[in-house]
Amino acid sequence: SVMTEQTDANVGVSSEGIVGLDEPKKMTREDWRKKKELEEQRKLGNAPAEVDEEGKDINPHIPQYISSVPWYIDPSKRPTLKHQRPQAESQQQYSTIGEWYKRGVQENAVPTKFRKGACENCGAMTHKKKDCLERPRKVGAKFTGTGIAPDEHSQIQLDLDYDGKRDRWNGYDPEEHQRIVEEYAKVDLAKRTLKAHKLQDELASGKLDQTEREHDSEDEDEDKYADDIDMPGQNFDSKRRITVRNLRIREDTAKYLRNLDPNSAYYDPKTRAMRENPYSNTGMNPDEVGYAGDNFARYSGDTITMAQTQLFAWEAYERGSEVHLQADPTKLELLHKSFKVKKEDFKEKQRDGILEKYGGEEHLDAPPRELLLAQTEDYVEYSRHGAVLKGLEKAVARSKYEEDVLINNHTCIWGSFWKDGFWGYKCCHSMVKQSYCTGEAGIGVNNTDCVPFEEGLTESQEEEEPKTLLEMHRDKMMKEKKKKKKKNKKNKKHGSDSSDSEDEEKKKEKLKKV
Repeated sequence: SVMTEQTDANVGVSSEGIVGLDEPKKMTREDWRKKKELEEQRKLGNAPAEVDEEGKDINPHIPQYISSVPWYIDPSKRPTLKHQRPQAESQQQYSTIGEWYKRGVQENAVPTKFRKGACENCGAMTHKKKDCLERPRKVGAKFTGTGIAPDEHSQIQLDLDYDGKRDRWNGYDPEEHQRIVEEYAKVDLAKRTLKAHKLQDELASGKLDQTEREHDSEDEDEDKYADDIDMPGQNFDSKRRITVRNLRIREDTAKYLRNLDPNSAYYDPKTRAMRENPYSNTGMNPDEVGYAGDNFARYSGDTITMAQTQLFAWEAYERGSEVHLQADPTKLELLHKSFKVKKEDFKEKQRDGILEKYGGEEHLDAPPRELLLAQTEDYVEYSRHGAVLKGLEKAVARSKYEEDVLINNHTCIWGSFWKDGFWGYKCCHSMVKQSYCTGEAGIGVNNTDCVPFEEGLTESQEEEEPKTLLEMHRDKMMKEKKKKKKKNKKNKKHGSDSSDSEDEEKKKEKLKKV
C-alpha cells in the first residue's frame, strides 16, 4: 500500500487533463525571507499589490489560505480572488431595461379581410402556413377571405429585480418624449414665422420703422420677460451669482405674533395654519383687521356659492339628473339657476294661495316698527367716499328707565335670577336687593339647604315677641294638667295588675274544692 501511494503521488498531468498530486518544492530559507519581506512591503504600501489572473489587485491583508489555490487542486494557478466573487453561472438573469410588454394589442379584434404576409390557412399574422396549428382547410383564408382567425400575441414574461419592480420609469418609451419635443419645436417655429410675417407687413405698410423693429426684436423675448423683475421675497447675491429665496417677506407679521394671548386662536406649526380669528377675543370686527384667520379667507368670495352649487349637484344626482361640477359646470350652473327661479315661483304661488284662502295681506304690507313706534337709534359711520364703515345693525328698542346699571360690584342686574318665588342677582345668587356681590363664594353658600333670608327673619321676629301674664298662666296650668294625667295613668296600670292577680287566686281555690 505504501508503494501504491508513492506511485500515485508521483503521477504527473496526463494528456486527458488529469492533474497530478505533485507537492510543491520546498523553499529555501532565503526565498522564504524574501517572500515575507515582500508581503510586509505590500502591506505598508511600498510595493505594488499582487495581481490575479484577471488583472485585478489582491488586497495584501487577505490571508494566504483565501487567495492562493491549494496545491492538490491546481499547483500551476496563481493566487486569485475569483472564487470569492459572484459566479456567473449561479447568478439569476433578470430582464433588461429595454424589454417590456407589447402595447396596444387587441386580442379579441378579428380582421375581416386577408392581409398580405398572413397565414394562408387561417389568416393570422403571427405565423405562417407551415406553423399553423389549426385544421387544414379545404379552401384557405387567402382565397375565401372569411373565417380569419385572430392574431396570437404571447406577452413576454418579465423577470425584474428589486429595483426594476419599483422603477417609476419602467417601460417608458423615450421616443414619446422626443415626439413631444418635436411638436413644441414646430409650434415655436410657427410662432416665429408668424411674427416675422407680421413685422414684414407692418414695415411694408409704414407703420413700423427699421429702428423700432430692431428694438422690438431685442427686447421682446418671451422666454426672458421675468428676468428684469425683482420678485418679492428674493434677493440677488452678486458675489456668488445665486438667487436666495426667503421664506416670507419681512413686512408680513407672523400669524402667531398677531395676538400673544395663549387662549387665542390655535396656531399649527407643522402646517403653519391658524384657522380661527386671532382677534376674536378682542372684540374687533373681522372686516377691520388685516388677518382674520384662514377660515375667513376660505369662506369669502365665491367659495360659499361654489359649495352651494356642489351641494345642489349631489342632490340632483341622487334624484336622477346626470350633472357633475367638474365634468359639466355650464350645464350645472344653468340647471341651478332654473331651479332657483322655479323655487321662488313655487314659494310665491304658495304664499298667494295661503293669503287668498285665509286673508291677512294688509298685515304684511304694514310699515316697519321704527316708523310705527316713531323711534330709532340707528348709528351709522361713513367713510369719506360714502361707504358704510360701521352701523346698520338692528337697533334695540330702549325704555325711559335706566337699564344695565350695575352696583355694588355686581356683574348682573337685580332680577336676573329667580328661585323659589324670590328674585335675586345671577352673579352671586343673592336674594337681598342692594347687597354687595360675593361672587362664586356667595353662589356656594346660597345653594345649600337653608331657609331664605326673609323667611328666617319673620320667624325670629315671631319668637322674640313677649308673652302676656295670662298666656304664661295658661301655659303653666296646661303643664300641670299634663303631669297629673301621666300620674293617673301609672296608678291605673298598678291597680289593674293587682286585681288580676287576686282573680287568679280565687279561681285556683274553686278548682281545688271541686
